[in-house]
Amino acid sequence: MRIGVVGLGYWGPNLARNFSRLADLAWLCDSSPEPVERHASSYHGARTTTSLDDLLDDPELDAVALATPVPTHAPLAERVLRAGKHCFVEKPLAQSAEEAERVVEAARETGRTLMVGHLLEYHPGVELLKELIDSGELGDVRYLYSNRLNLGVLRPDENALWSLGAHDVSVLLRLAGEEPHECRAVGESYMQEGIEDVVFCYLRFPSGLAAHMHLSWLDPHKERRFTVVGSRKMATFDDMELERKLTVYDKGFDESWSSYGEYIARSGDIFSPRVPNHEPLRIECSHFVEAVRNGTEPRSGGEAGLRVVRVLEALQQSLRESSRAARV
Repeated sequence: MRIGVVGLGYWGPNLARNFSRLADLAWLCDSSPEPVERHASSYHGARTTTSLDDLLDDPELDAVALATPVPTHAPLAERVLRAGKHCFVEKPLAQSAEEAERVVEAARETGRTLMVGHLLEYHPGVELLKELIDSGELGDVRYLYSNRLNLGVLRPDENALWSLGAHDVSVLLRLAGEEPHECRAVGESYMQEGIEDVVFCYLRFPSGLAAHMHLSWLDPHKERRFTVVGSRKMATFDDMELERKLTVYDKGFDESWSSYGEYIARSGDIFSPRVPNHEPLRIECSHFVEAVRNGTEPRSGGEAGLRVVRVLEALQQSLRESSRAARV
């Protein structure tokens, strides 16, 4: 399998490193010649260019991985697919559901593989958390919530919802196994007018499951954490922990045997299952290569990417309308 990487800024070199060990890295591409020249020495077999057209015109190239700025994801992914190449594109797939639908349709019409780089879905800790849910060990899942906080880089053209929320929405949808029918969001712009640096989101699912997200670049804590509250047990995945990334709590409410209808709190063992120490990005890139070779639908394929964009778009609409809330 021959693949080219387009976009050699912050994340593209990581994709090049992994794909070079899984397939034939045939092209390195960036609109600026400086990063192309800087990374070319690390991949002597790869051709270099500043034009995507060179990759699309190569009849021997099988796939293209896009790590370009977010506004270019949808139009470039559609071009790649229409040129007959398989496409890996970084998250989010698009900035609107309409754009995302066009990319998914292009993949469908051309019969090419489309995969979105929702990296956390491939983290072994998230996979183990999903297995705990599906096995019934946690009981019926009552609600989920996530915190993605940091005193982070302020982006002039993207709010905390789109920059941080794409990570958490993809994981919450995977853990829930369904798409929400109600999305609410409120936020504030403290550092840059009109660009929310702190956002609170609430999702309600058809089954009655609820989820909450706290997203912020303006926080004293650095957190990347998901919590699942079940009827039998509760669990937390904390990506900032070096060793105890997944913790299961035998806590909950049990009906008292002595008095019908009353409940007593139960606080049992706390344990941390072993989480394999595999690089999530290597797992993700390997998954794409296998999906192309086997003709299978990726875990974070086009339809999954579209679902994430639909939720982000609905939350953004709610964010715009939140100023209409009732005043005290």
